[in-house]
Amino acid sequence: MSGDGGRPRAIVVIALIAVAEATALLVAAGWYGYRLASGAPVQSFWGAVFTLGLLLAFAAWLYAVGHFLFRGYRWTRAAALVAQLFVLTIGFPTLTGGLVWAGVAMLVPALTAVVLLFDKRVISYASRTGGSPPAL
Repeated sequence: MSGDGGRPRAIVVIALIAVAEATALLVAAGWYGYRLASGAPVQSFWGAVFTLGLLLAFAAWLYAVGHFLFRGYRWTRAAALVAQLFVLTIGFPTLTGGLVWAGVAMLVPALTAVVLLFDKRVISYASRTGGSPPAL
């Protein structure tokens, strides 16, 4: 059950989930920035700018996680797990708060990624460190 070059399909699925979540954050940042620029009322302008910066930073971070997980770097498993736990903490209240489809859209990919992150093939594949490859 491997993709190209021994890459497990579960790695591809988790990386795609991370990239999809990053894209959703980027879209949310775009909408938030548009609303901010169009004069939507906010309690604190600089607080809103800070929130926009956080959305953009988290989107960039998730893109990096997806990219480097796909390449097999070790640190990305923990980063992907933390991201999915954040999504779960937002997804459950969303689901129980009456936004069923939005909650399901958050929970299903996050739960899928969490389960796949503990697959032995994923653990084995995602074991590269940041160092350069051996010379010989």
